[in-house]
Amino acid sequence: MKRFIMPLVLVLLLFVPALVFAQEAEGETAAVSDGTAIWKYFAAALAVGISCIAGGVAVGQIGSAAMGAMSENPELSGKALPYAGLAEGICLWGFLVALLIMIL
Repeated sequence: MKRFIMPLVLVLLLFVPALVFAQEAEGETAAVSDGTAIWKYFAAALAVGISCIAGGVAVGQIGSAAMGAMSENPELSGKALPYAGLAEGICLWGFLVALLIMIL
């Protein structure tokens, strides 16, 4: 049963935004009415979503390795913090890419 939960969540995340933005508003410009605006929102959501998932996986692996290292040697506690910060930076880059997509 667990094998089907993740693909179901991914399918819902891919198709629900399309349904939300499917209705066209009155007085739209030609660029928006031909469907290019939906792809802008989709690309921005994909950039943030994938980068945050990847950052979360990286922080989880770094955190578990750091806890294992600190259980053997407590002096290593400060050395793992920069690596966790680098992994969280992945999320920031995804957010910046999404902002650039939405602006341009």
